[in-house]
Amino acid sequence: MTDPVRIRRALLSVWDKAGLAELGGALVRHGVELVASGGTAEALEAAGLSVRRVEDVTGAPEILGGRVKTLHPAVHGGILARRDRPGDLRELEERGIEPIDLVVAHLYPFEDADALDAGDETARTELIDIGGVALIRAAAKNHRHVAVVTDPADYEPLVAELEAANGAVSAATRRRLAARALRRTAAYDAAIAAWLGVDEPGWPERWTFAGELLAELRYGENPHQAAALYADRDPGPDDLTAIAVLQGKELSYNNYADVEAARRVVRDLHALDPERVHCAIVKHTIPCGAASAPTPGAAWDRAHRADPVSAFGGVVALSAPVDGPLAERMTEGFLEVVWAPGFDDGAREALAKKKGLRVLEGPVPGLDPAAFELRRVAGGVLVQSPNLEWLPADPRRSLEVPTAARPTEAQWDDLLFAWTVCRSVASNAIVLALDSGTIGVGGGQTNRVGAVRLAVGGARELGHETAGSVLASDGFFPFADGIEAAAEAGVTAVIQPGGSRRDDEVVAAADRAGITMVMTGRRQFRH
Repeated sequence: MTDPVRIRRALLSVWDKAGLAELGGALVRHGVELVASGGTAEALEAAGLSVRRVEDVTGAPEILGGRVKTLHPAVHGGILARRDRPGDLRELEERGIEPIDLVVAHLYPFEDADALDAGDETARTELIDIGGVALIRAAAKNHRHVAVVTDPADYEPLVAELEAANGAVSAATRRRLAARALRRTAAYDAAIAAWLGVDEPGWPERWTFAGELLAELRYGENPHQAAALYADRDPGPDDLTAIAVLQGKELSYNNYADVEAARRVVRDLHALDPERVHCAIVKHTIPCGAASAPTPGAAWDRAHRADPVSAFGGVVALSAPVDGPLAERMTEGFLEVVWAPGFDDGAREALAKKKGLRVLEGPVPGLDPAAFELRRVAGGVLVQSPNLEWLPADPRRSLEVPTAARPTEAQWDDLLFAWTVCRSVASNAIVLALDSGTIGVGGGQTNRVGAVRLAVGGARELGHETAGSVLASDGFFPFADGIEAAAEAGVTAVIQPGGSRRDDEVVAAADRAGITMVMTGRRQFRH
């Protein structure tokens, strides 16, 4: 690879003019001839710089309302010519084409179409860049001889290298910039393809995700694992990557995972009952306490009381703003993160006493059907649509009750609450609830009766009375033993998907124990 390359001629064609004049001035100081198109040339000229227009190089004016500007042999020949091949250089000379050593190009902001009020079909189509992509790909392909810059963040390092190397750019820098450039065009094409294919049925033949590096994290799940956070190009205001960090240390990989898990519990409970306040305390992505109540303070107290041992070092999410008195109670123990839609001055003051506590502020997330879930497997990626269906409309009327006893109104409240929380517990999952609060959670078990016993045992160990509680199961009961274990604990109502070959035996066991049972017809596994 040729190393280094002296920059003598640069082509600039950018949408974002920030830093352009400074870059152009630095290039001129190093004797670089500037060639630019349209608005880029005007911005450079306005800064007092001498610029040669693209149409003067090509001998052809822009056509089709600017759709064709730089797509010309005089431009692309100058970029793609291999400087170490005499034949390429001879052909340039014969055709009167001068080499281009640096390409600075931004793409039309297709991803920002909505913010630019260009969201309709015609306007958005005009934001699909053609010439810019061609320039970038040509320069990246010929990075052995040409440098390419696609991000204003690279202007300053480029200028610094030119200063240090007497107007030259090293091979390592050219290769790095080429890789950045091709990642940009790949993400750009992915966004366009996603827009064009939004109404296509089924899964596309190729699935792409384009994210932007938001943060390099200290480490992953364990200190010896590297980790980073990538954000969607245009995250929504309720996305985790868009919420405000008000105080505290950097969030770790595990913090992000736990905050997202806690927000999902609160999201689901809010969707179930938007009139109440909901609180979830999560440890290792599993809710160790969750509650719904009329006020934030009551929701926190009940969620914390569910399992104060596990809440130590936990992550808290609330669906309503936090005030000073509640924040004071929260600081009595050790928490990693608190997230809520808002914090008043008293809350901020109280939480500030815990310097390491991360405090996050953002709206309750909505149910996003486009938020596909990914999991890496050897040689590929598993992708699935989000699980946003767990209850039908008017569940108290539409869900099946196969037992002789029917739920009371109070039992219905607890059953629907427990079923909603159960969605966030690793399978096999069992949740015990009473008065819209969890009292026992049994998750991650390899058999269902074991999950029942774990939830019951944990509740009793923490001093909770299991008699009169309700039970939710994320999958059907394959045998009657799970119901029998629940009956021994005093459980009075059960909600489960049903669908086992032994449903009749399970229902009969519930009838013998006087337990009312609801079947949802839809399981809620989370592996």
